[in-house]
This record gives sequence, C-alpha cells and structure tokens, in this order.
Amino acid sequence: MGGCEMKVATAAEMRLIDKQAIEEYGIPGIVLMENAGLAAMKEIEQIIGECRDKKIYIFAGKGNNGGDGFVVARHLYNRGSKVKVFLIGQKTAVHGDAQANLTILERMNIEVIELSRERDWDKAGIAVQFADCLVDAMLGTGIHGEISAEMAQAVDLINESAKPVLSVDIPSGVHSDTGQICGKAVRATRTVTFGLPKPGLLLYPGADCAGQVIVADIGIPIQLLTGPGMKQNQITMDHIRTILPQRGSAAHKGACGRVFVVAGSQGLTGAAFLSSSAALRAGAGLVTLGIAAGLHDIMEVKLTEVMTQPLSEIAKGILGDSSLEDILLFASENDVLAIGPGLGRSPDTMAVVRDVIQLSERPLVIDADALYALNGHTEILAGAPVLAIVTPHPGEMARLTGLSVNEINENRIAVARQAAEQWGSIIVLKGAHSIVAFPDGEIFINLTGNAAMATGGTGDVLTGMIAALIAQGLSSHDAAVAGVYLHGLAGDIAAGGYGAGMLAGDLLAAIPVAVQRVRMK
Repeated sequence: MGGCEMKVATAAEMRLIDKQAIEEYGIPGIVLMENAGLAAMKEIEQIIGECRDKKIYIFAGKGNNGGDGFVVARHLYNRGSKVKVFLIGQKTAVHGDAQANLTILERMNIEVIELSRERDWDKAGIAVQFADCLVDAMLGTGIHGEISAEMAQAVDLINESAKPVLSVDIPSGVHSDTGQICGKAVRATRTVTFGLPKPGLLLYPGADCAGQVIVADIGIPIQLLTGPGMKQNQITMDHIRTILPQRGSAAHKGACGRVFVVAGSQGLTGAAFLSSSAALRAGAGLVTLGIAAGLHDIMEVKLTEVMTQPLSEIAKGILGDSSLEDILLFASENDVLAIGPGLGRSPDTMAVVRDVIQLSERPLVIDADALYALNGHTEILAGAPVLAIVTPHPGEMARLTGLSVNEINENRIAVARQAAEQWGSIIVLKGAHSIVAFPDGEIFINLTGNAAMATGGTGDVLTGMIAALIAQGLSSHDAAVAGVYLHGLAGDIAAGGYGAGMLAGDLLAAIPVAVQRVRMK
C-alpha cells in the first residue's frame, strides 16, 4: 500500500506510544500533557473565538485526561477567561503528572470543585447554564465497562446544557476501540485527539458523539506514529490519489481493462444494470454483462455501452450448471469477474456460484446473492485460486458468521479482521463506516459516504467500481480501498443534489466527478 494513509491507534497502542515517547525518547510525560492541553485550548478558541472574559468550565476526571483539562484551565485563566474546574472524584485520588498540574491550579487560586456533595452538583448545574463553553476531560481512552453513576450524572449535565462542548482525546463514555457507548457519552461539538485518531472516533455511534474531529500534534516522534505494528488505517484522499490508475494520452479501450459481470435474475435486472454501468463509470474500457438468456433481450435494451452475453439457463432467468463452462470461459477473456448482484437464490444458481469461486483464476468480486451462496461454505474462499473480495453488509455478514447484526456492528473491526484472516479474502464490511480488512490483519476505515446512500442498489454500484479498478491494473487490495472511498465520495456528491431522495442510479454520474475531485485536489 502507499504511504499517505493515516494510522489509527487503539487504546493499547496509544498507551504504548506514550510509554515509548517517555522512556525511549526521553520526552517527559508532563511535556506531552502540556502540549495536549495547549492543543485543546486552541480548539476552544476555534469554537468560541476570543476567550477573554468568557465563562469556560472544565469537567475533569482524576486520570491523565483530567490532567490535560487542568492544563487547559491554567492557560485559559492566563488569557483572561473565567474558569472553573469540576472534578469527578477526590483531589487526593489524582496522581502523577495530573496531580502536578492540579497543584499548579490550586497555587494560582483557580477554583477546583470536587463533585461529591449534592450542593456541589447544584453549583455545577447552575454554572453550566451560564457557560460559553464546556470542556470534557473526564475519561479519555482507558474506559472499560459502563461509566460510573457520577460520570453519568456529569455527562447528563453537559449534554442537557446545550452549550458548545470540546472533548479532550475522546468524548467521555465512548469506547476508544469500538465506538460503542458505555452507558452514556458526552455529545461534543468538537473533539481534539492526540497523535493519531482512535477507532471510536471513526465508528458509529461514537462518531456521532465526537462532532468535528481534530488530530493534534503534541510532539510525539513521527517514528512512533507511522510504525508497521499498527494495523488500522484511516483512508485519506491523499492516499487514494497515489493509487488511482493513470490513463495515458494514447490509451484505447482494450488497454483500460475488461470487466465481466455475472448478475441479474427475474425482477432484479436493475442490480445487473447498476453494477455493470458503474464499472464503466469507474473507468473500465470494456464491460460485459453475463445474464440468463431469458433476460438477455431486456438488458440489450436497458444497456447501451455495456455489452451483454446470454448465459444458458435452467428456467427463465435462472442460471444452473449448464452456464458454468461459459462463465469460466468469458471470465478468462476478461481481467476481473464480479458476481452476485441480483443473481437470485435458486439452489442451482448457488451451486454454480460456488463452482465459479473454486475454479475461476481471474480476480473476483463477490457480492449480494453470491454471498448467499457462501452461507455454510465460507471455507471454499481460503482454497480459491485467487484472492477474492467479499463485500457483505451487516445482515449478510450475520448469515456468513452466525453472529447477530448487533454483535457485528458493536465490533466491526474485529469481526471484519477475523473473517479476512479465516477466509483468506479481502472483506469489505459495508455500513457506517465501511471497513476494508486484509487477510494479514491490516484494516482500512473509510469516512466518505452518508445516510442518503441507505437505499437499494448502492452496493451493486460498489461492486462494479471495485471490479473496474482491478481491471485498470490496481491490486485487489488497492482496488477495494479506493473503490470504497470513491463510492462514498460519489454518494456525498450525489446527496448534495438529492438528499434522502437519492437513488443508487444517481451515483453513476457522480463516480467520474468523484475521481476527478481526487485527482485535482
């Protein structure tokens, strides 16, 4: 892969990075805390402007996240802000670098109120009503299990205030590695996170709590932030720009890749149209749709630029064993095979799909009904002649793994990673936000796309796009990552005109616009 993606650090990885910065590079922990607090203060200025005479109240925990909050309080006080710190817990429970910063606050006569008695909570409740901004520095990335009753009370106070909120590192109550809510969580206007983004800021529902996410440099050596040991990455536009296929000025259609799509059945010819058309829009030179012979004529009318190939059928619109030889032959004459959109779930068709997976030697994109063929048969993926790209949404992944949809969405990275390793395939786990997992454990998190894409057919478009990128010379790894990013970006472009009324077909015209936007940025 290229070098422009941004690493994403789990809580354990970030703790190790901090430890290495302190012990191996000799950067005192209190210096990192100081830099974190300064970075947070700059973001407060971005939210509310000039801080002088503004009422800014910090809710702090007893750990290092609270220590960052103490630094914020000191610098705001020096700039003329009216500052109060509300401490969840006892001052005597604060230790280490955080305690050093708490001591400074007390020597500066900055008010630090322990939220232990009812009247202290009353005082906090009144204060937040008059605040210009609130700072959440309570929990950070070390959360395990549900938050305490006191934390939950503070979260409610912050959320019900309707004031601008800056969360420090991660909104309190959001699980850093999964994005799940640990009982309750702060809903921030903006989150400033340090060194690297955390998965919980990028995955829902945590992403909804984080608001705008800013990744701040606090002086951690770059070697620690780019090491190969970290297996999570955020897909960036810069990264996609480095891997997009280039088209020479003397290019011809045969040099721009050939895609063979096997798709469509009675009532589901739209999926075949969308996937094959998307392959052309994503830059493939020649696209052929293989479809049951009884549906061929209608697709010849429906498609203009896509070529069509009738396949032997056992009943109208249903593929069976008789089509296997032709599918393998036509696939061998193309650069990539995409199979599944709208194909139907006849047992005979499912058997053909499994045979194709085990016999075709062309790069393979498996989607929709072809995924249904894998139910109870995922072991054939690891033994396939080629590395397949498997593109399930959470419902399809639930059938393939035996997990519930909730279990999948609660731990999207771990589920996708385990499937990729176990099946020896590239997994594109679709949804908000989509995850691309490689068999070696590498993960890519995509942030493009929007809720308007929650409409039938958008996944079919993605299948065609990924296939087209492979046909143009990208590795299956790069094509999966680039396809997911460009698909979401096309959705963002199309949603600008249609909003929730966007159709999957609206993505088609937006695909080349998305590609150009990446190239020209």
